[in-house]
Amino acid sequence: MAALLIPALVASGVIWALRVEGSPEETADRYLAAWSAQDYAAMRALVADPPADFERLHRRFLTDLKATRAAFRPGEVSGGDVAFKAAVTGARNWEYDGRLRVVERDRAWKVAWTPATLHPLLKKGLSLKVVAQKGDPVRVLAADGADLNNAGAPGSVQQLVEGMKQTFPDRFEELSRTRIDLYKGGERVRTVAEQQAGKEPIRTSIDLKVHRAGAEALEGTDKPASLVALRASTGEILAAVNAPGGFNRALLGKYPPGSTFKVVTASALVADGVEPGQQVTCPAEKNIGGFPFHNAGFKDYGTLSFRDAFAHSCNTTFGEMSVAELNGGRLGEVARSFGFGTAITPGVPAVRAEFPDPKDDTDLASASIGQGRVLASPLNMASVAAAIASGSYIPPRLVTGEPVPGQQRAEPRPLEGGVVKALRRLMPAVVTDGTAHGVSFPAGTAGKTGTAEYGSGKEPPAHSWFIGYQDDVAFSVIVEGGGAGSAVAAPIAARFLRALP
Repeated sequence: MAALLIPALVASGVIWALRVEGSPEETADRYLAAWSAQDYAAMRALVADPPADFERLHRRFLTDLKATRAAFRPGEVSGGDVAFKAAVTGARNWEYDGRLRVVERDRAWKVAWTPATLHPLLKKGLSLKVVAQKGDPVRVLAADGADLNNAGAPGSVQQLVEGMKQTFPDRFEELSRTRIDLYKGGERVRTVAEQQAGKEPIRTSIDLKVHRAGAEALEGTDKPASLVALRASTGEILAAVNAPGGFNRALLGKYPPGSTFKVVTASALVADGVEPGQQVTCPAEKNIGGFPFHNAGFKDYGTLSFRDAFAHSCNTTFGEMSVAELNGGRLGEVARSFGFGTAITPGVPAVRAEFPDPKDDTDLASASIGQGRVLASPLNMASVAAAIASGSYIPPRLVTGEPVPGQQRAEPRPLEGGVVKALRRLMPAVVTDGTAHGVSFPAGTAGKTGTAEYGSGKEPPAHSWFIGYQDDVAFSVIVEGGGAGSAVAAPIAARFLRALP
């Protein structure tokens, strides 16, 4: 705007032309620069009629907003008004639009200051304040986007969420939610701005329908039990159920796998040339390395095919053949191809399966039938079943779409084609003709029973196992101290499969 001329005055024959100094833009620029620097003396000098508590009002404005600094940039000029943009930094970063009213006073342009100069909503008796409150926790989502970290989620799912807190502690730090409220005295009038300090949700592969099918299958079990289900083609954990809760035995329990480990042993034997139709012997009892091994119930199956020896879970056959053909570390090598000895990092704490090097023939024979020092979790053994279903060992995972701390990129480990082909004949035979033939499984189920002895005595207690797959779902079931796998774990597995959506 051009400087404003006012009427000339005549005194002693001299004409004095009086004019207003500067321009509204210049005054606004100087005022906003001083405000950004919190130079309240310079600001006050640019105000037409500053209130007595001018500096206190400005300091209180920043204090109420918990601001460490504020910056003000001039904008468009309209008449005597100059727009500005404010950016407040502090407990709550905030931007807002304001306006300065510039007027002529004593031959200069001055700011006509009111509380609205601080913020358009302010007038006498009103103030703006930052209010902080506890924010919502990071969301943990099932595969379909359902919330898993709420009171309505199944107990075993909540165990998984607790496990994620150990893996992603920074993601579970308490969040703060801030808002800016307009107050009249001590009474809140309304919220002016609201902000959620949000974090991206943690996404998982959990399928709540599959999980509930597992939970229903375990109902009525009077001993601690667990069920794990995987998508065989990806290694994604669909369900990890524990009954009762308190301990996540699905991922952290370490048990002798019993005859479910014969899936690994059979793979090693087939890889080294054994054919499913090859004739083998299965006596009721066999001394191996000076220790007597026997079949369940001391059954003598005589001479039969390797397929049938697997289906009937012949301990004497597998112990003898392992010592004869899998010495020198061969069984351990194949066990490692199924994930034994490898750390697994699905996104929650989980134990690795253990296959210590056998010390002698007796130790090797024990290991070949999942006894002795071999240990695995239900998750580990579900991964063994998944490897046969998919053709590759795929490290299991629960958290999807983001890196997991400590997780190494692990590519699928393809199994030998002949091994996969043979085991896909052997495992269905367990259900149709072998130890689980009396259980009503859905068509297409393949599996392996396990009765894993632990403790001591003439008839030591045993964990009941069943592992298997149907289509792209691989699973394992264990009942601690449940006894025979065919009598306890296998019916639970069948109930689970029948309940799948």
